[in-house]
Amino acid sequence: MQQQETAPPSIRSQVSDAEWQIRVDLAAAYRLVALFGWDDLIFTHISARVPGEAEHFLINPYGQLFDEITASSLVKVDARGEPVLETRFPVNPAGFTIHSAIHDARPDVQCVLHTHTPSGVAVSAQQGGLLPLSQQSIFPLASLAYHDYEGVALRDDEKPRLVRDLGNANHMILRNHGLLTCGRSVAEAFLAMYTLESACRIQILAQSGGAGLIEIPLSVRANAAEQARQVTKGLGGGLAWPGLLRRLDRLSPGYAA
Repeated sequence: MQQQETAPPSIRSQVSDAEWQIRVDLAAAYRLVALFGWDDLIFTHISARVPGEAEHFLINPYGQLFDEITASSLVKVDARGEPVLETRFPVNPAGFTIHSAIHDARPDVQCVLHTHTPSGVAVSAQQGGLLPLSQQSIFPLASLAYHDYEGVALRDDEKPRLVRDLGNANHMILRNHGLLTCGRSVAEAFLAMYTLESACRIQILAQSGGAGLIEIPLSVRANAAEQARQVTKGLGGGLAWPGLLRRLDRLSPGYAA
């Protein structure tokens, strides 16, 4: 007999308006990751800092598929990874290690998004990392860091090295592991991942053609940050986010429960 996941009761009345809005956006990001095919069953994570609660952030309920996650099912944890509100779900320790390290070190970051997509992992295994082969690549290359693989991220002693390697960058390639992006909002982190993932996928496709590759010169890439600002009219991820939510409302409703 097929087991059905029962949605948790709404916690809307237990949290502030600001926290509820972040919960809705974060649940939407999980659903969008599933919709775009970036999920890895239950084994990657997106986290968001709770507004006004520096020690608390939201992360996925370990065991739920990304297209099942709702605003109410997200788990609020403290600096030790302990749930702040009652929940029947555990937290993945590897997810907590990576995300808690970044939230602690980067107060400018509200959202951290991490994936294990085939294209992202494939590029992470290449010595040259992300190459300037496409228009999509020039934006993450303007703010890109690398972190060497140390095994499944379960040890607290990896945190300082992860934070050191990330620095002030908003895009990171975790060698032999996957991709990570940061943003001042959920929308910003999602757009950063969309661009980084697209650049990786294009790179693998271009390399598979077997022909010589043309790299974009550094002189052309130098003003990528300003070009990104112009392209998004200064709104960053907020320009595309409302349309993405409308798509979710059509294809994967229920995330805001």
